[in-house]
This record gives sequence, structure tokens and C-alpha cells, in this order.
Amino acid sequence: MQHLSASLRQELVGKEVITCFSQNKDELVIGFADENTEFYIRAGLTAHFSALSFPDDFKRARANSVNLFKQMIGQTVVDVVQHHNERSFYLQLTDDMLLLFKLFGNRSNIVLYQHNEPLHLFHKKFGTDADLNPLEMDRQLPQNFAAFTAAQGNLRKLYPTFGELPVAYLEQQNYNSATLEEKWELVQQVLEQLDNPNGYYIIRYKGKLRLSLLQLGEVVYTFTDPLEALNNYTRLYLSETGFEQQYEQAKQQLTKKLNGSKTVLEQATQQLQEMRYNRSYSQTADILMANLNNIPPQAEEVTLYDFYNDQQRTFKLKRGEKPQKQAEKLYRKAKNQHLEIQQLEEKAERKMEEIILLEDALHALAEIKNYKELKLYLREYANLLTSKQQAQQQSPFRVFETEGYKILVGKSSQNNDELTQRHAYKEDMWLHAKDVSGSHVVIKHQAGKTIPNTVLEKAAQLAAWYSKRKQDSLCPVLYTPKKWVRKPKGAPAGAVVVERERVLLVKPENPFEKIK
Repeated sequence: MQHLSASLRQELVGKEVITCFSQNKDELVIGFADENTEFYIRAGLTAHFSALSFPDDFKRARANSVNLFKQMIGQTVVDVVQHHNERSFYLQLTDDMLLLFKLFGNRSNIVLYQHNEPLHLFHKKFGTDADLNPLEMDRQLPQNFAAFTAAQGNLRKLYPTFGELPVAYLEQQNYNSATLEEKWELVQQVLEQLDNPNGYYIIRYKGKLRLSLLQLGEVVYTFTDPLEALNNYTRLYLSETGFEQQYEQAKQQLTKKLNGSKTVLEQATQQLQEMRYNRSYSQTADILMANLNNIPPQAEEVTLYDFYNDQQRTFKLKRGEKPQKQAEKLYRKAKNQHLEIQQLEEKAERKMEEIILLEDALHALAEIKNYKELKLYLREYANLLTSKQQAQQQSPFRVFETEGYKILVGKSSQNNDELTQRHAYKEDMWLHAKDVSGSHVVIKHQAGKTIPNTVLEKAAQLAAWYSKRKQDSLCPVLYTPKKWVRKPKGAPAGAVVVERERVLLVKPENPFEKIK
């Protein structure tokens, strides 16, 4: 940090802040310039990795970009000040402004001050950072031999910013078995190397890439400039370690949501089953009314013949209330039961849509091979990768299920494109009404299974129903594996070229409406 802030001082003093913006919630980009050169700081402050990098230039995205810390635009850097015994520094700007870089691991943040008052916090979730005073963050620790003796050579007490690597380096010098005087001498030698390093090293230590001022483990790269070293380390870390961590994090989030959606779907399906086919309010009322002469007066429980299920069944009755009155209440409840069923059906359909989206997202994630692809993936599937449950956006397709197979039906030409290009894979079965405009229909493939003719026929009926042939008595529907469907370059929304298709003649209808 000391070498970094010293190099930043050489680069930044005299330059003006020309831009400050964010393109995602964990990244802040600040641009500086003078008459001759520009300089950029990109601060990536995620929960699992916080680092600075310094791109030669920065192409700002046209969308999803927001200006921040607007008050400091146009201000000039007067100084860069490193805090003693602390992982932080600040830029002193004109107009009595300070920009604090607090690089505390997973609690890293950037805060803008003016007249010693906080103006903006980059990560607002760390609200207590507003109480920090950059002018009072130095930690003045006694680091002489007397303090070293009093601490009995405990490095953490005297050198809190050493971290793991200097401690490991000293252990290799037999630090633990040395006398107190020898330990002190070893520490002074390490401090000399840290203050005047021969180079800045990217090393591999205990299987992980690390940035070090000491030659420890396997030295992968050596640099003479701290800015260049940090630039390369950040890039390598994100492409290697960061890729693995973010990949697993995305996989865990998607899997957790998928399991949750499946659980909710199972519960909704079970409730629907009970409401539709088991002892409904109206059935219970019918049985009570048919057996009024068989119910003793003031009875609280009675066993009657259930003619719906052809078996004896025990009913509980409300004390002091006639069976006719209880049946009347049950009939009223039955009128509202169809609304409950409708709400459950809608809930089940939403969860089926979520399951399809999440399964597709996991399928796409399995194809990711490097960090560049992962960055694009995380941006594309950001709506599914939020930590908080958000309201699901309208699904681009209708979802039906039969015999364990999911059938997806596009809702519009744009949605047809999204369904076929993003949510259908090469082994899925693709269907469309022949020679007319209509919805794309996809039957999701199941490994090791052949789609039954009954499922294929229902999907074809849906393709005919959601097409211009809806009113025909019979409709030809073509079908083929998705791998034989392609979209020509420049073709309008929903337009595709189909090869090796087969044709099925069906009656246009929604077979699932009859079930409901």
C-alpha cells in the first residue's frame, strides 16, 4: 500500500477529476487528466475480492452506467496520503475535499468528504463508514525493541498489516525457534525488504495467486512498478481464482432458487390435488344433506357413507349447530373454492416458469469456460442471481406440463425468438403450425427418454391453437429437434429456417383447458 500510494502520488498530483461512474454495484471508475495524459482507477469492491486496477483507457458502457460523486468533478488532486499501519489512503482534492480508499477486505469502501463531512459512500451498506475521519486514521504503534519484547515477539500486535505472507516468510527463516533478539533482527531484515523491495511479485502460494513484496512460494511474474504489478495481479486473479469463486457462487444461488421453486410447486400441486379430487367443501355438504336422517341430534362426530369415494367416513360437527346450517356454510365456501384453485394454478404456473428459467440458466452456466464468458453470463442472468427474492418478470412463454414433460409456448414474435434462441437446446423438440404465423412450441428433452406420442400430439395441438389456423378443423404442424432450426442473419423477429421436419395433423385446441 505504501508503494502503491507513492506511485499514485506521482501519477495524480496536478490532475483533474474528469469522470466518476459505476457500471455495476461493486465497481467504481474514476478518471483523471491533465493537458497531456489521462489516468483511470477502477475499484472493484466485491464481497469476495477487493482490488484496484489502472486501465490505460476505459470504454464506458452506454447503458447501465450512473454518474457518482459529482461534486468532485473538476477538482484537482493536491496529494495522496497513506495511513500509517492501516490498509487505506486518501486523495486530497481542491475545495477542501478528500476521497478515502478504505481497502478492508470484504468491507472495502470509497467515501467522499468535504470540509471534514462525509458527502457520499460508494457502498451505502457500510453506513458506519460515514463516522470515519481520514485525518485521524493513522495507527501510531510503538514498534521498537522494548515494545517487541513486551509483546514477546507477537507480530500481530506490533505489525497488524503484515498479513499472512511476511509471517510465513519469517517462519521459513526459523523465526519461531529463534531467540527474542534473533527474532527482532529477522523482523528488521523483512521490514528493510518491504520498504525497499527488489521487485513486486505475483506468486503462487498454497495453491493461490498472491501479490507479494517477498519471494515466497512459486514466483510467477516479477515487476518493477507497483501499478503494473497490481494491474496484472487483478487481471490474473479474476481470470483464475475469481472465476472459480464467482462460478460456484452463481451455481449455488441458482441451485438454491431452483430447489425452492420446486418445493413451492410441489406444495401448490398437492394443494390443487386435494382441492380438485379429494373431499371438497361441496362434497362434504352433499354427504351431510343426504344423511340428515342418520345424524343424531347434538352429535359432534358421526360416521356416514361417502358415496363419492365409496367408503365410510367420519365427520366432525359443530356443537349446537344443525347439520343443515353446517352444509349451508360449506356450500358458501365451495363458491370461493374455485378462486383458491385459480390462484393456486397461477402460482403453480409461475413456479413452472421459474423452474424452466433456472434450469436453462444452470445449463448455460455449465457451458462457461473462462472469466470473460462468465462476466457476460453474470450480466445476462443478473435478474436470476440477486441475493434477495425479486418479483419474477413476465415469462417470455406459456408453460404446460404433461407426463413429466414441460411444453413451452411463445407469446409473441419477440418472445418466440427468446424461447427458441435462449431457452431451447439442440435435443429439445421444436414445433410450429405449417405455413402460417404462430407461436414457437418447445418440448424440453429428457436424457435417455423418447418423447411419447401423446405428449407430441398435445404440443402439436398447442402449436395449432396458438396460430393463424386456430379456427381450422385440422392443422398440419411441423416438428423437428431444435438443432435443425436456425435463424438467418437479419431475419425479422420469430422468423426461422427449419430443416428435416416432419408433419403431424391435429385438431387445433388447448388440451390442458379440458383438464382444468
